[in-house]
Amino acid sequence: MTHSFKPDAAPDTCQATLVNAEAVERARRLTPKPAVVADLAELFSLLSDPTRVRIVTWLRTQELCVCDLAALLGVTQSAVSHQLRLLRAQRVVTYRREGKMAFYSLDDDHVSALLDVALTHIQEG
Repeated sequence: MTHSFKPDAAPDTCQATLVNAEAVERARRLTPKPAVVADLAELFSLLSDPTRVRIVTWLRTQELCVCDLAALLGVTQSAVSHQLRLLRAQRVVTYRREGKMAFYSLDDDHVSALLDVALTHIQEG
């Protein structure tokens, strides 16, 4: 066990270094595999864009076509399609075709649950 003292450490850091090897090993065992961590980071990065968050929020309650989303956002269908391609690539949204129309919805309930938890967290603050 390593121990040292840092008298001028920032108030939000440890002033003493004392590594709890058992806690560190437990945390290592619980850490997802690197590929899963990368996918999680990609998902959160994808949802860091306000436009994509708006799209996901609207799709929580109803299926919408690209035209509807473009009207809601005040942008072109091409711009919406670009955002939807990104969301589709991470399995956040899915679509179905009806003739010449493409209707989007959330890929599954996990996406809605993720948004619910995030909204609860934000609103608690």
